[in-house]
Amino acid sequence: MQDFSPPETEAPARPLQTVSLIGSYAPRRCGIGTFTADLSEAMQQARPGVRIRAVALNDRPEGYRYSERVWFELNQHRLGEYHLAAEFLNTAHTDVVCLQHEFGIFGGEGGAFILELLRRLRMPVVATLHTVLRDPEPKYRHVADKLFRQCDRLVVMADRAVEFLTDIYDVPREKIAVIPHGIPDVPFVDPAFYKDQFGVEGRKVILTFGLIGPSKGLENMIRAMPDIVRKHPDAVYVIVGATHPGVLAHAGEEYRLGLQRLAAELGVADHLVWFNRFVELDELTAFLGAADVYVTPYDNEAQITSGTLAYAVGAGKAVVSTPYWHASELLDQGRGHLVPFQNTQALVDTITHLFDHEVDRHAVRKAAYQHGRSMRWSEVAERYLELFEEVRQNRRSHPRPGAIVRKTPADELSEIKLDHLRTLTDSCGVVAHAKATVPDRRSGYVIEHNAGALIALLQAQDHLTIDNAVEFDLLVSRLLSFVDHAYDPEHGRFRQQMGYDRAWDDRAFSEDAHGRALWALGETVARSRVPGHVGLASQLFHDALGACEGFEHPHGLSFSLIGIHAYLRRYSGDADAKRVRATLAERLFERFRLADDPNWPYPNDQVTYAAARLPHALLLSGRWMFRNDMIETALRCLDWLNVVQSADDGGFAPAGTAGGYPRGGVKARFEQAPQEASGAIDANLEAYRVTNRAGYVKRARRCLDWFHGDNDLRVPLYDNTTGGCADRLTPAGASPNQGAEATVAWLLALLSMYEHELLEEAEPTTKAGDDATPAVRKAEPAQPRRAAAS
Repeated sequence: MQDFSPPETEAPARPLQTVSLIGSYAPRRCGIGTFTADLSEAMQQARPGVRIRAVALNDRPEGYRYSERVWFELNQHRLGEYHLAAEFLNTAHTDVVCLQHEFGIFGGEGGAFILELLRRLRMPVVATLHTVLRDPEPKYRHVADKLFRQCDRLVVMADRAVEFLTDIYDVPREKIAVIPHGIPDVPFVDPAFYKDQFGVEGRKVILTFGLIGPSKGLENMIRAMPDIVRKHPDAVYVIVGATHPGVLAHAGEEYRLGLQRLAAELGVADHLVWFNRFVELDELTAFLGAADVYVTPYDNEAQITSGTLAYAVGAGKAVVSTPYWHASELLDQGRGHLVPFQNTQALVDTITHLFDHEVDRHAVRKAAYQHGRSMRWSEVAERYLELFEEVRQNRRSHPRPGAIVRKTPADELSEIKLDHLRTLTDSCGVVAHAKATVPDRRSGYVIEHNAGALIALLQAQDHLTIDNAVEFDLLVSRLLSFVDHAYDPEHGRFRQQMGYDRAWDDRAFSEDAHGRALWALGETVARSRVPGHVGLASQLFHDALGACEGFEHPHGLSFSLIGIHAYLRRYSGDADAKRVRATLAERLFERFRLADDPNWPYPNDQVTYAAARLPHALLLSGRWMFRNDMIETALRCLDWLNVVQSADDGGFAPAGTAGGYPRGGVKARFEQAPQEASGAIDANLEAYRVTNRAGYVKRARRCLDWFHGDNDLRVPLYDNTTGGCADRLTPAGASPNQGAEATVAWLLALLSMYEHELLEEAEPTTKAGDDATPAVRKAEPAQPRRAAAS
């Protein structure tokens, strides 16, 4: 029988129920935080039946006292918390995520941590781009490209941003929505109504508000004030806003005080009124209401969004601005006046004209206010909600396969435990040795152990949720202080050994120890988030750098080079550091070339301690100096070393410290040291970054497994109950003692694998085949890739 029943239809989609915004959030004092809070409140008022919630990013461990709108907090510097936030949003059945993106509020290189969160989300994502860079640095371009691909739609606030996205980043136009910056709905009032609240009644008020910093160009407006005051003695310039937290952290109130000195020198201090605080919306509305002219005298064009400008236009102010990108667009068609950058006379002429011609001033005000009607938060919220419905429908009609989430470091690597390192650390530094797990005070302190512990802590901070940041920073400070104290300015070298009585043994210096100390300083400069630590480490690094030029021993050269490369990650333009790097790299390379023997491509006649650090340092130098000859030599040595340091089953089996491996002799099998595995991991991971051959990663993993029992005796050296590591693998098993050198070596090995996993998840690449496995491969290494510039 023919079936005349109606065809089955797709079940209607349920209405939008939950939206979650991700960004900084009020009361955190930043423009993004204010925007996120205002947008969430406006959307809640527009759709009372929809749950509007927020994931707030904290820039300090204690967070903030948020409203109940915030349902999840994460520390912006802790990668693991981004993973937890994604899991929370997925299990909370969030319909749409609205990301507020600004590079500076996310952790990781170029703000890359947010990519980890987005990649794990199962719902559509709409990103509001508060910054679109025209000429991004490579790290920002890398993050931006991935972010734009991961999001369903991108929201910008100006047409110029659309041009940047399509022309520079190749984003399809249909993926971009233009929604203006929201503004409060304020009446069009006579400025005289508000002036008595601020003691400026009867005066002509020029206003600037927002977070204060050098890029705001306020000095140009202050320089214009003498000429303005000569024509209008009743003029007053009101500056409202606290100093930007980033500026305050690095330079204090230097900029504001300089502006105040400038005003005094020009004789207009009495015509400036300062309100040095972050103001809430009600008070801000009153300040805007009191203004006759609003000024944004920014120094350059590179600002695609300005919330303060949007607020001024929406309040119907006569705006005078330099032609940065957002201003050029928003003040078009008579909605304001543009003046050239850093042109004081143009500011004088334009502002005095507005004061002298009230009809013109009111015409500008009315044009701005009328345009601002479409920018009210109620209008903006509706446009966002309509966009959310659209992306939900599009995802429903064109479902995308779920992202294949590789195991994270926390899933497949051991937990990072600093417990035993803390046990070994007292008020002076890290005690060198231990009797079992108890610090042996008689052993005193060694610069290499304290330097290594400092490196480990700085690496760990990106992978741990630190409950007490103050305590953690104090621990870092203590180790940095030890390194500083070890430096002998008379000789320009680091002392190596200190007794428990705090007396230094000044009998000898070590190139090796000096290089390791330099490494720790370089990592402090590259990784620390504490300005004081960076400043001290940078100064000490330069003080100690000169001594390296006299080094001859391959280990001293290698550790110094590794430290210099760490330093250059932050200050890549430091010509002196680059010059010393070139000198040391050539000297190390010459040592390798003198060992021109295919059967012994190692620069010493004996393979002893930290053997892999030598090819590791040469690989780094070749990669960042664009020296393929160095890279090829280093890879040849590393491939040979990987074979030499292998057991019959391909596992890691380094030469023992009781005899090492002399040329033409027999490799000592026991007293194997953890630092050999740690160095081999770093060298192999660097070889992978240079060649993209997966075998090097496998080799690094076998070296890490050595700590867990993949060794000659099948006994673990790492103790997961204490977080410590056995000093040696002896013929009788793992040493019962868990000293500083072994524990630091374990932490450095583990953290290197964590960082490798993080980089691989942020930038997955196509791996070469397994034939590159160094433990069995004896062919010539593949041609290395050329590295990007340092």
